Amino acid sequence: MDKFHTLTELLDNAGCQYKIFDLGRRVCEIDINQFKAVEDNRQPYPWPLQQHAHLSISFWQQGNAPWIWFLRLPLDERGLLKQAAVGDFIKYVIEAMGATLNSAPTEEEQEKLAANPYTFKPNDDKMAIFHAQLRQQLSLPASQYYEHAQHYLTGALGWDKWQSIGLQGLADVCARMKQENNTTLLRKSLSNLPMTPLYALLGCLEHCELPETLGERIAEILEQECQKAEPDLFLISALIRALSGSDNQLLNRQLKKLLSEPALCHPEILVAIAGRCWNGLTDIENASQFLLRLAETEDQSLFNQLFADLVMLPVLRGIMLQILHSEANPALVTAIAKLQQHARGQA
Repeated sequence: MDKFHTLTELLDNAGCQYKIFDLGRRVCEIDINQFKAVEDNRQPYPWPLQQHAHLSISFWQQGNAPWIWFLRLPLDERGLLKQAAVGDFIKYVIEAMGATLNSAPTEEEQEKLAANPYTFKPNDDKMAIFHAQLRQQLSLPASQYYEHAQHYLTGALGWDKWQSIGLQGLADVCARMKQENNTTLLRKSLSNLPMTPLYALLGCLEHCELPETLGERIAEILEQECQKAEPDLFLISALIRALSGSDNQLLNRQLKKLLSEPALCHPEILVAIAGRCWNGLTDIENASQFLLRLAETEDQSLFNQLFADLVMLPVLRGIMLQILHSEANPALVTAIAKLQQHARGQA
């Protein structure tokens, strides 16, 4: 049996076509050459979450339906893939499917492959948008729920008739927003949707690249909510997450406004920013203000957890370390000192 060191070697050898997505933070495709560089430890994983790469690998041979692996692979402290874990998973695959990847595993082999320590099950929201994006990219038809969701978003069914709308249908509309009239449908529906379908729709949009008009509409709704006497902090959290795929200038502007209001910086909102809107923290002012608001929550364990997660992102590492070593607000100085003390205690 050939010795394969990487998953892409195995897939290339079997003559498979494949697509790789990150499912840890925002559901988005990873360029195959970039992933090969990650596999060879030539660069860190671009979007780590809790020191793991959360991936989906969809692969198929000509004329066959895709197989999908959902993998949670450990990273070292530099964000590089741990090679032993990849080697382990490859062993599981070859035992179940053979190196050619064209024999359908028996039920027992499938169970064995599914039960290995590296597979995970994404939550329903991510699963829905992942399947919607994958089907759209492979030019496969949308799910059976697509047209009904489209029809609902016109308002013709009545906005209160949302109970029959499937999450998968909303995800399909979001994944196909450049088709038909979907961007306009989405933009116009935002002001009319009851809370349950609005949250479901915003949850899909946080994994999509937003056209300018849609991003601006979400930003308007966010600003209106922030100006209320009693703003809904959970809605603000959902709206800022939904803006994560908007134009960087728009995202930066909205983060600046939000972070300038201490009353709005509830831990839920700070977690949303760290999990989805990290691109807005490449602006060092935003990043400093974010860490200050985090320190002001006086939840040291949350501060330690989010800082550790953000400093692992290659695009933020330099910025986070720069703030760590600079003089800052007393609350931030205290939180950073406690973080360093915690790190020394673990060393």
